[in-house]
Amino acid sequence: MKRFLFMAFVTASALCGCGNKTTANNDDTAVAEKNDSTLILYYSQTGATQSVAEELQRRLGCDITAIEAVKPYDGDYAATIQRWRSEVENNEKVELKPLAVNLDDYNTIFLGYPIWGGTYALPMSSFLADNSLKGKKVVTFATFGSGGIDSSTADVAKVQPEATVIKGYGVRNARVAKAPAEINRFLIENGYIAGEITPLPAYSEAVTVTDQDKAIFDQACGNYQFPLGTPVMVANRTTPDGIDYKYDVKSQTPDGKESTSTIYVTVVKDSLPEFTEVVRH
Repeated sequence: MKRFLFMAFVTASALCGCGNKTTANNDDTAVAEKNDSTLILYYSQTGATQSVAEELQRRLGCDITAIEAVKPYDGDYAATIQRWRSEVENNEKVELKPLAVNLDDYNTIFLGYPIWGGTYALPMSSFLADNSLKGKKVVTFATFGSGGIDSSTADVAKVQPEATVIKGYGVRNARVAKAPAEINRFLIENGYIAGEITPLPAYSEAVTVTDQDKAIFDQACGNYQFPLGTPVMVANRTTPDGIDYKYDVKSQTPDGKESTSTIYVTVVKDSLPEFTEVVRH
C-alpha cells in the first residue's frame, strides 16, 4: 500500500436505511427531517470535502462531525506533498483529535475524505486504524483531482472487514460547484432519500474513437496537470443535460509500463466538455 500511495499521488494532484422522510426531485432543496441513526463523518483539508459533507448532511438531516489532525495540513500544495511523502516513507501515523461524537450511537456512517495517492488521506488512515466500524453500514464519499472513489472504497473495506462498506459519491475538486445536483441524484438513485428523477440510460456499445471523439476528449482532459493517456474506444449516452462519454484509454506508468483506464467525460448543453472521473485498472 505504501508503494501504491506514493506512485499514485505523484500522478494525481477525492444502501438504504438512512430512515429520513425527505421527498425530492432534481431541483428540490428541501432539508430532511432529523435522522438520528446516520452520521456524516469526514476529513477535509481544503474545504472541498467539507462542502460535500455539508450538502449530504442537509439532504439527509443527520449529525455531522469532522476528523481533525492534531497538526493540521495547513501548508500550500508543495508543502502538503512534502509532508505527505515524509509520513508515508517513514510510516508515520497522523495523530488525531478526539471525535466529538460516540460512534456507537449510529448505524450508518457516510465517510468522506480527499484522495491522496489513489486512496483516502492519511488522517482517515489513522481513524480507520484506531476505530472499529463493525456491524455498521459505511458509505464512502470523496473529492479528488482525477479519481479514486473505487480504490479508496476497496481499501476501507480491507481495513474494516466487519463493516458493510458501500461505494458512494465522488467528485473532482474542479467540479465541486456541480455537487449539489449530483448528490441529490445519487441519494435518490440509491434509496437514501425518496424522490423522482429521470433514470439515466445505459452507455452505448463502445466503438473506435473518431477524430471528433478525440477532440472532445482533448477539450475535457487537455488542461489537466498530468497526462491522462490516449483514448482508443468510446461509448456514450444522451442525458437530460447533454451527452456523457466513456473512454477506454491507454497510457504509461512512470516506469514505462502500459496501463489502461476509463475516463468519463460530460458535455452539458452550452458548456465545454469536462472529465468527471478517471478509473484506473
